[in-house]
Amino acid sequence: MLVANVGFRRIVISRGGVALTQRLARSTLASYNTPEYQYIQISKIPTLHFQSSLPQLPVPKLEDTCTRYLNAQKPLLSPEELQNTQACVSKFLVNEGQSLQKQLVHENSQNSRTSYISEPWFDMYLRDRKPLPINYNPYLVFMPESDAEYNGQLVKATNLVVSSLRFMKSLRNNVLEPEVFHLKPEKSDTELFRNVTRLIPARFSWYGAYLFKAYPLDMSQYKNLFNTTRIPELEKDRIFHDPSAKHLIVLRNGHFYAFDVLDADDSIRSPKEIAACVKAILEDERPPNRHPVGVLTTSERDQWARARSHLIETGNQEILKKIDSAVFALILDDEEIGTDYNQLMRKYLHTDGTNRWFDKSFSLILSKDGYAGINFEHSWGDGVAMLRYFQDVKGDISKKPRFHPSEVNELAKESVKIERLQFSVDAKSAGIIEQEKARYREWINRLRVDHIIFEEFGKDECKTLGVSPDAVMQLAFQLAFYTLEGKLVSTYESCSTAAYKHGRTETIRPCTLETKAICVAMSQRQNELSKSELKKMILDCSKAHNVLTRDAVMGQGFDRHLFALKRISEKSGAHKPAIFHDPAYDAINYNILSTSTLSSPVVAAGGFGPVVADGYGIGYMIQDHRLGATVTSYEGSRNASKYVQSLGHAFKNICDVLRA
Repeated sequence: MLVANVGFRRIVISRGGVALTQRLARSTLASYNTPEYQYIQISKIPTLHFQSSLPQLPVPKLEDTCTRYLNAQKPLLSPEELQNTQACVSKFLVNEGQSLQKQLVHENSQNSRTSYISEPWFDMYLRDRKPLPINYNPYLVFMPESDAEYNGQLVKATNLVVSSLRFMKSLRNNVLEPEVFHLKPEKSDTELFRNVTRLIPARFSWYGAYLFKAYPLDMSQYKNLFNTTRIPELEKDRIFHDPSAKHLIVLRNGHFYAFDVLDADDSIRSPKEIAACVKAILEDERPPNRHPVGVLTTSERDQWARARSHLIETGNQEILKKIDSAVFALILDDEEIGTDYNQLMRKYLHTDGTNRWFDKSFSLILSKDGYAGINFEHSWGDGVAMLRYFQDVKGDISKKPRFHPSEVNELAKESVKIERLQFSVDAKSAGIIEQEKARYREWINRLRVDHIIFEEFGKDECKTLGVSPDAVMQLAFQLAFYTLEGKLVSTYESCSTAAYKHGRTETIRPCTLETKAICVAMSQRQNELSKSELKKMILDCSKAHNVLTRDAVMGQGFDRHLFALKRISEKSGAHKPAIFHDPAYDAINYNILSTSTLSSPVVAAGGFGPVVADGYGIGYMIQDHRLGATVTSYEGSRNASKYVQSLGHAFKNICDVLRA
């Protein structure tokens, strides 16, 4: 046994478990073994009360999908290209499409417990071999606490961990408030609604909610928020879930630690116990890890699968299992971010990879100067589940934090046991780690990030003017691009279909003929149209966007439907239909503008990387009195900063027209 003295602490390193132990006195836990501490919510309606009665995601009519697909192609194609695409679609509609549609409808009817998109969508994510950071993992950053003392790294980390566990326990014990979209909150977000619907048998409960104009949302993804990791394997990854694990995994300076946050009875440990563990890790004075294994999670998936297999062969199986089964990853960064918003984006989107484990369902990341946010793996679920967790936890730490700055000096009274997880890294693994560090460094150095916050306009004024705030944002994205390049390109806007059982996402195609018309009109140097005429065009654009949004939310987009039909065709081995041979199909799925929003007052920033090499990744927010966007691109392809500058002009021009 080796013993090292670090400051006033005594760190004991054993050969077997390699444990870091700090001896402090134990306090009384009786006050924490109460429902008030253990649960973030105790809902009258069980969490999964509506789940079994959720409607099944509809399979759109083939004719409707073909019409919607052609409408989305019209602003993007030349007359000759459009004529060819129309011919391909017509042939598909009367020939192969009919048999593929019949097979999809049959399979869907035989599997009413899920949606037709669920399995192929999981498969799509897990088979993709691209690295997770930037390509797939999004990030969200919390708004800071109003009391600066609660933004300290130790205090904030402790409160976020405790509130996360309270959320998890409420979820697991079926007392977390069900996720419901209230169309008329004044009628449905009430005690009457809760008292009535909880008494309705589960198999009919959705219909009871519907009578209140409330729409329960799918919550099947929520279980994978915790104790879940995407495991790299050759050709196709798998999702690992172990709800029995009671520990957190903590990363600092590329080193790994673990400590239990639940006791033997699955009760949440006291805030002081958790804080003492975090404090001991923050005070560990070891230099950054020379061989940070976490950087391997930035790799191409087959490469990472092979490297992981070698780690297992060299004695690291138990450590990997400890990481994979952890409730979530707590990341403690030693760097300060300061006031540089672009640096903040980089820290939560990618950083240098040495103090990350991108495979975890989510990582809770705290900078030394008190910023906090999450980076989450995307295959297991979508933004609806992540945002619900994010908002509930933020509300909990703001309204009633469980650990206070004044208690930091009392932590010497606690008894703490922390495992230090030491990987066995041989020469081969060390070489792979160095290679991946260099590759990742070169990759992130090519990424450009920028942002815009437009303070002159917001959701409230949009509503007053009778225009959709989301339509305004999407028009601005199109106008900014058109101003720079004189053309429109394929654009993706993510939309949730969580109103249906095992719904995932659908695509809104915001680049419409109405969008094209207004972009052309507003970009002409000698504009012959008056502001009132331009305003009418914007309102028409908003109406068209609202129809697309409504259709997508109701499972009536075309992207997922065509994706499922294409997959059936590929599995059958039959001749590839002309619609999927058409270059226009590949082009519309090559999204130069990839956009998504998780707008919330508690979100300070959020975003993701470009989905194609020469594209833009645009995460945006719509707040009452301002609009904002974070933009990413790759050097040498397109320029995020130039796009942000153009976007600022687009916001101003649209604002001026609407106010005329």
